[in-house]
Amino acid sequence: MSGYLQKYFPELSPGHIELFGKMEELYSEWNARINVISRRDMENFELHHLIHSLSIARIASFSAGTRILDAGTGGGFPGMPLAMLFPEVSFTLADSIRKKIGVVEDIACRLGLNNVTPVWTRVEDISESFDFVISRAVTSFPAFTGWTLPLVKPGKRCNLSNGILYLKGGDLTTELGKWNKRVKIFELSSLFEEEFFNGKKLLHLPV
Repeated sequence: MSGYLQKYFPELSPGHIELFGKMEELYSEWNARINVISRRDMENFELHHLIHSLSIARIASFSAGTRILDAGTGGGFPGMPLAMLFPEVSFTLADSIRKKIGVVEDIACRLGLNNVTPVWTRVEDISESFDFVISRAVTSFPAFTGWTLPLVKPGKRCNLSNGILYLKGGDLTTELGKWNKRVKIFELSSLFEEEFFNGKKLLHLPV
């Protein structure tokens, strides 16, 4: 590990740091077999995947019992690192690609993440309701909200109202369209000083 976790999450215990290190080892092991993460990104796993995923936790403090859907989780981001940080929160990690859900199943099992439920499905076929839907830029924001906003139930299970938490980069003014006035945009560069976070954002759309 490169020290970013201790830098930005000093409250983490040595046990947590050890588990995140084990997570990196497991992803490296899987990546040697199938392309879960690009080879270049694997070299920056802690910053590009752990810290980027955990940036949600710098803005949202989920209470115990909160139900979260990671829609289009791919190999398990941002849901898997957040599940480690919030053991009393339930995470459903859904993706339509079977081999990637297989990776999520294996790593969650080997890390003992009992609060992770991997699901091989299309988001459009999910009928359950959740307090939050999270994701890392799987498609345009309007398309994503069309699939997932109906899955979010009203309420306030943390310091933010229930809704969508979407990690995305670039100029989003045009893309947000009708959601411009309702979406709260958090600039990740205000939280993390590394160049990687320049232009990256977390969008919060309450129901």
